[in-house]
Amino acid sequence: MRVHPERPAVIDGDITLSYRAFYQRSRQLAGALEAMGLAPGEVVSTLGMNSRAMLEAHYGVPMAGGVLNAINARLDGASIAFIMSHAETRVLLFDRSLRHMVATALSLLASPAPVLVEIDDNAGNDDTSAHDGLAPHDYESLLAASSPCQPRVPADERDCIALNYTSGTTGNPKGVIYSHRGAYLNALSNTLTLKMDDQTVYLWTLPMFHCNGWTHTWAVTAAGGTHVCMRRVEPAQVLEMIHARGITHMAAAPIIMTMMLDRPEASTPLPHPVLLATGGASPNSAIIARMSALGFNVLHLYGMTETYGPSLVCQFQPEWATLTHEARARLQIRQGVGTFAIERVALKDPVTHEDVPADGQSLGHLMLRGNTIMQGYIKNPEATREAMGRGWLDTGDIAVMHEDGYIEIRDRAKDIIISGGESISSIEIEEIMMSHPAIREVAVIARPHDFWGETPHAFVVPVSEADRPDETELLHWCREHMAHFKVPRHVTFQTSLPRTSTGKLQKYALREQQKTMMAPA
Repeated sequence: MRVHPERPAVIDGDITLSYRAFYQRSRQLAGALEAMGLAPGEVVSTLGMNSRAMLEAHYGVPMAGGVLNAINARLDGASIAFIMSHAETRVLLFDRSLRHMVATALSLLASPAPVLVEIDDNAGNDDTSAHDGLAPHDYESLLAASSPCQPRVPADERDCIALNYTSGTTGNPKGVIYSHRGAYLNALSNTLTLKMDDQTVYLWTLPMFHCNGWTHTWAVTAAGGTHVCMRRVEPAQVLEMIHARGITHMAAAPIIMTMMLDRPEASTPLPHPVLLATGGASPNSAIIARMSALGFNVLHLYGMTETYGPSLVCQFQPEWATLTHEARARLQIRQGVGTFAIERVALKDPVTHEDVPADGQSLGHLMLRGNTIMQGYIKNPEATREAMGRGWLDTGDIAVMHEDGYIEIRDRAKDIIISGGESISSIEIEEIMMSHPAIREVAVIARPHDFWGETPHAFVVPVSEADRPDETELLHWCREHMAHFKVPRHVTFQTSLPRTSTGKLQKYALREQQKTMMAPA
């Protein structure tokens, strides 16, 4: 605010906030929270899509000494209730369009209900709102009546700034503790990694509730750039916004790239280069090549909730620029090297904890160490010890390290397929099958086999039903492009693959589907 007070900080639909106004409103939110009696260390949860209010919460809550808990707005009522209870939510800020979900969650909440603050997200009034029993404060009215508070400084930089809950694909989600120090360092690391500066115009296609938007909520501001909010990602609107707003940066899961390429507008090259950071799942080289041809500079990042989002980056090397889009994309699908804030990246034997050779062949568990690793899981010391008990965060990903030091993940430890004693990477099969021109998406899991122990089972989404290859044709194609023992023994065609709200593939759901398919009639 001191450097660029009148520069646009936030664009949210028809509303533009200068850095002066953004700072003032964040202080007013902090003042309102203090007036409600929020004590230092108490939790303020949010339930909403990308908006100026969500951004203001990332500043106003810490200014008041509170802990921000951005809840995934696509969760069900029971999961939201669990998170609020476990986090001991004191105040809940929520979008009006999610009012019915809040009512459901509160009906399942055993602990005292939090103070409710409703954000008008221009979605219209819910017809049932008068009968749901909720009596929230109005966000804008609350800010207007509030006196700006003097921002609090944490007593210790290791104090908690945010609490982010994991996806919870098995069991209840775990609350990951972010410190002020870790968030600060990861945000600054992102400004360097993504080459953000005061000319950055960042389009919010990445949910702010996902690892605090990979800490880009703070990174864009640190660079003096402009946040452009997008509540719901529509591929056609993304392409339109790039033209209309001069977007320079964005971040999105690979599935969003696929959706964008499906649009007819994607046949027109971009008016200027756009840096697109992708992660959450390994992108396919064919998708990267097509995005690059369109004008996107695709930067592959790797991270997890436990690492404040990005912790590895496939740093682009100058000599790659002379390669074809396809050859360059095959290098870009690697997870890469540690970001600036990561102290060390290693591949280790999970038993001996010895480093494995950097030969592009030897498999090891990907482990990370540094200041941007979580403080631990709140109220869960056993899970914290399991993940970090030896001084490293064991990500659970199995990878190789190439001679140039770049990491390439081959699979999740639980997703590796052991067939006749051979380890088969499901990611490798997916990558090869995705290069078939008639295939849009692929997910490969292990299928029990009486003789081999396990064999690959591919779930395939074709580009179109009309041009879908039959199973025999596709398997013949696979035999021409991969070792025969890696060829899937079974192929299941379907219209879509199950994913989490942040675009991650849910292989456990495919395993359940497979059990149903294999069950005796």
